[in-house]
Amino acid sequence: MAFDGLTVYALSRELEAVLAGARINKISQTEGDELYITAKPQGQEGTVRLVLSSNASLPLVYLTTENKPAPPQAPAFCMLLRKHLTGGRILSVKQPDFERILRFTIEGLDEMGDRKRHILLIELMGKYSNIILTDEEDRIIDSIRRVSSAMSSVREVLPGRAYFVPAQQGKVPPADADRKYLQTSLRGRGMPLAKAIVSCVQGISTILSQELCYRAGIDADRSAISLTDAEFDRLCDTFLTFAQDLKNGAFSPCIAYLRDIPTEYAAVPLTLYEHTQDARLVSYPDMSPLIACYYREKALLNRMHERSADLRHLVGTLLERSRKKLDLQEKQLADTGKMDRYRLYGELLQAFGYQAEPKAKHLTVTDYHTDQEIDIPLDPQLTAQENAGKYFDRYRKLKRTAEALAEQTQAVRLDIEHLMSVEEAITLARTESDLSEIREELAISGYLKKPASAGGKTKGRKKEEKSPPLHYRAVITDSGREETYDLYVGRNNLQNDRLTFQFANGGDWWFHAKKIPGSHVILKVPQGRQEELPDRIFEIAASLAACYSAGSEQQLVEVDYVRRKEVKKPAGAHPGYVIYHTNYSMAVKPGTEGLISVDG
Repeated sequence: MAFDGLTVYALSRELEAVLAGARINKISQTEGDELYITAKPQGQEGTVRLVLSSNASLPLVYLTTENKPAPPQAPAFCMLLRKHLTGGRILSVKQPDFERILRFTIEGLDEMGDRKRHILLIELMGKYSNIILTDEEDRIIDSIRRVSSAMSSVREVLPGRAYFVPAQQGKVPPADADRKYLQTSLRGRGMPLAKAIVSCVQGISTILSQELCYRAGIDADRSAISLTDAEFDRLCDTFLTFAQDLKNGAFSPCIAYLRDIPTEYAAVPLTLYEHTQDARLVSYPDMSPLIACYYREKALLNRMHERSADLRHLVGTLLERSRKKLDLQEKQLADTGKMDRYRLYGELLQAFGYQAEPKAKHLTVTDYHTDQEIDIPLDPQLTAQENAGKYFDRYRKLKRTAEALAEQTQAVRLDIEHLMSVEEAITLARTESDLSEIREELAISGYLKKPASAGGKTKGRKKEEKSPPLHYRAVITDSGREETYDLYVGRNNLQNDRLTFQFANGGDWWFHAKKIPGSHVILKVPQGRQEELPDRIFEIAASLAACYSAGSEQQLVEVDYVRRKEVKKPAGAHPGYVIYHTNYSMAVKPGTEGLISVDG
């Protein structure tokens, strides 16, 4: 999700509260489009760092305590900022006209010792993002990215030019969007309601527009023109309450996760995710830690996606090859269905072959099993008994083929099931150790070469740390008392094996989606507990197993569960493959409702 006007508005208030009166100590340009400004807030100990990034694909602004090394030679724009801003005091942080712009007013001393103000602006506008320094009369001194008339016909960003913001056609800030404006701007539009709100209100993103519709109890995909008077009044009331909350600074920043993947964020609660399957909301006190966390996790996911590209390609190729192989084998197996007919032809020719005329091309006889007439094709060059022997030969050949194919197709099906589970594990990988374990599993299964140790020596080498399973916790009230339960989810098949056969006790409960690839889930039985566990914890554990399976997008998934001691691993089986014979089953909705992620 890109920065929207509301995010920038919440940031402006947060930065104003922290940085107003702060003195700038240091400025460094850590990247070609990124600045770190170190400032000491007024009346506080220590310093804070303001990160400004005008990266075209990921423009950012946030406060952090972390540092980042700068190049030995500062770029020209950084030197210019140091000249005009170092030692200066930040007077204010504002957002002009609810735009995706932050305006820092900074007062310092010039070469003559006189007070002078400068304006540092960051525009968070995707590929048009920029960081610009102007004087107090909004005359551009310079920018981190100069824009000539050849690059933009709307506005030049060059030293000496006047700074201005291109006007937004047909949009007003939320505070100016009263009931009358909404009536004239929205009511007659034939486009979907969420899109209509975005098109007429400044700073509102698609997700916020969908949130407003959700709060009003209206489908965001409905045409704005189709709303009844009561629905439109409800939408207006919702919007005006929302706008008043913004004016009062009633922010509650949150990140929405789907299957533990950061999906959206906003400066206000995204209540539309509260009842979304397999979603959870994580709240933050301010926008800066939210932004830092969100983009750090997104960067990690992107990095893992890049680093797992070779594995995804390998597994995808192997799956495609195995599926083609299975399809061919199943066609061959279908052809062996003729073998019983050939056997019958042979038996009938042995019994009634004497009726065949010499050099006959067929013989019609009565099947003594069904009392129906059967026409048997004959080779006219052979006798009836020789034809019978030929049919028996075909029968025996097809029978051998069917027996061999039955074993081969079962092996290929197991390979496909295993590779699909590896594919699921790749999507769950969050660390390098996760990917290392998947590579190790593929090597064990013969799909990758095992890495050779240097000189065959392992002494003194640091043993690679194994990644831990996902850990969840549930608090269940049973018979008037609260009890805490721990649940663990394997991220890959090697981890599934360790979780099931090394970590879990025989009395713990084991869960797995029925007949589809998925993670092993272990429900730990509290130590010393003798009585039966409450039904609710079984439902929660089964939903967790369904969530971490190939059926996570389905409405209902059947999940098997059994005591861990009933789960066995056949000799020579793929990692993660187990068998069990006595089990319970339940159909559940995939999700993590009622669970707290202990891993954070």
